[in-house]
Amino acid sequence: MTVEVHSLGCRLNLSESEAMRVMLGGSEDLVVVNSCAVTSEAVRQTRQAIRRARRARPDARLIVTGCAAEVEREMLGAMPEVDGLVANTAKLDPRAWNVPIAPLVRERRGYTRGFVQVQNGCDHACTFCVIPQGRGPSRSHSIAEVLQDVAVHLDAAVNEIVLTGVDLTSWGADLPGSPHLGALCEAILAKFPALPRLRLSSIDGAEVDDALFGLLAGEARMMPHVHLSLQHGHDLILKRMKRRHSRADALSLVERLRTRRPEIAVGADLIAGFPTEDEEAHAANLSIIEQAGVVHGHVFPFSPRPGTPAARMPQVDPSIVKARAAELRAKVAQVRADWLAAQTGKPLWVLAEKGGAGHAETFAPVRLPAGTQPGALIRVTPARVVEGILEA
Repeated sequence: MTVEVHSLGCRLNLSESEAMRVMLGGSEDLVVVNSCAVTSEAVRQTRQAIRRARRARPDARLIVTGCAAEVEREMLGAMPEVDGLVANTAKLDPRAWNVPIAPLVRERRGYTRGFVQVQNGCDHACTFCVIPQGRGPSRSHSIAEVLQDVAVHLDAAVNEIVLTGVDLTSWGADLPGSPHLGALCEAILAKFPALPRLRLSSIDGAEVDDALFGLLAGEARMMPHVHLSLQHGHDLILKRMKRRHSRADALSLVERLRTRRPEIAVGADLIAGFPTEDEEAHAANLSIIEQAGVVHGHVFPFSPRPGTPAARMPQVDPSIVKARAAELRAKVAQVRADWLAAQTGKPLWVLAEKGGAGHAETFAPVRLPAGTQPGALIRVTPARVVEGILEA
């Protein structure tokens, strides 16, 4: 009797999947699909994962949770492979799974970094997004709760903590005194002086507070890597998305960070073919990749999501959306290739992972010498780039 958890989508889902796997233990012959609904493609992949899991484990109980279990509840519940659904907001509650409520001890599985959820849900109303439907309003974990979770990971000897959330930089707004994310990061670094690496998942540049900026710009243990929830490079499209930043705001943040910390690596989420996007807007989306130096790009072809305002806007032809997404990915690949080439000859600290590779502070991928122990921090000087990976 084993529990198997399949995770789709964001890093927050990865963190929650690990927590579910530990919580559910060996309680029954169970398969859980922790789904994603951010795009129609994510929903398609969720359905594929369900069918694949059923074929592999025909006698297991198969439960679906995650955002698609909320947004596409009727459709997923009607699939013959699915035995039941667990609400996304309840998936970490033992009562939803009929598991006794008791302290849970994380297994030491030799994982290399710890994903710590500090926030869930979102209070914003971006016109393309269904995540508030799947995750609900923003809720923050207290500093004490976060420190306790970090301590569990450090007891398992991880060398990097990654803070995750649906709207990570909104952390604290619902807590007494409305602290900002920078205060949480300062508390983690102060409480655990031996923690070598603290990394952030996706952040909203409009919510970066002064303390957080200072850490990103000058704290050695805060990784020089920001992944911006940018979404687009054209101001009118950003306005129609109901984003809270302009193109100039995003570029200013990147410039200020790079002035203080030149090695900082920038990632971004970008949507191709948002409704009403014309050639001028698409050109602005392309150009911001190079101007901001986006080396970690997540490109999403726009797909209308049920119940969102963007689904009612004039749509771009799907073939054009697909072509524009390919152009964005090609531009990111070009900027990334130049960036990786510039890393050769520079000493890097790399967190070793399974499979003989790892990631540097900037999240540059590095292939390591044979026999390197996963989880170790190793100093290497890459000599070349092979198939998009730095080689020592």
